[in-house]
Parts: sequence; C-alpha cells; structure tokens
Amino acid sequence: MIFLDLFLTFFKIGAFTFGGGYAMLPLIQDEVIAKGWLLESEIVNFIAVAESTPGPFAINISTYVGSEMGGILGAFCSTMGVVLPSFIIILLVAHWYEQFKSSKIVSGLMSGLKPAVIGLIGAAVLSIGKTVFSSFEISMEIFTNPEFWVSVGTVIVMGILAFKKVHPIAIICMSAVIGIVAGYLI
Repeated sequence: MIFLDLFLTFFKIGAFTFGGGYAMLPLIQDEVIAKGWLLESEIVNFIAVAESTPGPFAINISTYVGSEMGGILGAFCSTMGVVLPSFIIILLVAHWYEQFKSSKIVSGLMSGLKPAVIGLIGAAVLSIGKTVFSSFEISMEIFTNPEFWVSVGTVIVMGILAFKKVHPIAIICMSAVIGIVAGYLI
C-alpha cells in the first residue's frame, strides 16, 4: 500500500505544481509532513543535500522520501510519480503546440501562472527560513549566539554572491565550507 501512496502523492505533486522544484516545495512539505514521512527539520536538511547533488530537486527529494519509506521500490514509485505528469504534459504540449502557440487563452494561462510560481517560491523561502532560524530562541540573547550570526552572515554573503552572478556551484561549495568551518569552531 505504501508504494501506491508514494506514487499517488508524488504524482499529485508533479501534476499540480508549475515552476520547478522550488515551486513544488510548499506542496512537498505539506504532503510529506502530513503523512509523517519526514519531519520539518529533516526536510530542511534534505533540501541542502538535494541542492548539492546532481539532478532536479523534485526528483532528488521524491527519490529520497520513497527510499526512506519503501526502499528501492519506494524510491522508484515516488520518482515515477513526480516525473510522469511532466512527461505526459510535455508530450501533449509538443503534439498541439502549433495549434495553440498564438492562443490568447494559453497566453493568459502563462501570464497567470508566473506570479503564482513566484509566490510559491517565496512561500517556500519563508517556510524554510522559519525552520532554519526557529532553533534560535527569540530574545535579546539571540544576538550573543554565534550560530545565529554565522547563519545571518552566510545568507547575506551568499545573497550578494548570487546577485553578482557568481556561479551557483561556487556558492554551494562556499556555503558548505562555511558550515563545516563554523561547525568545528562553534
């Protein structure tokens, strides 16, 4: 039963999310936490791992969750579930592209989806940020916590580097090095 549940859950995630892995994140969080497959803190940790490993984020996280819940067959079922909707949609789009490329309905649909995708990505950033920073108690003592300042500093430095168009791989590697060094020093 877990295999069908994994497939259907990730099929729904793949079918109802536009804009890639980050836009999928709120739905992935809701589904995976609601089903008790991962804790919120585990999702945050896995996001870091998924972003530093090759492959699309949605495939990485679906494979991981499937593997945790049902071994190799679970990983296969959840990965197929998240991939299949996109595969079907792109086949349909390719087949009918010429007929609909100048359609006002399709143009309007795409115009409506763009802000929704940005909103979903923003919601994911806030949710992850809340989880990352929730380990710090809200009080004046937060300003004396070195882990807080390392986290804030890393976010600021990596944000500046991303804005300056430093390659994402370099940013990921630098973040990892900062985390390792801070882990040993703090």
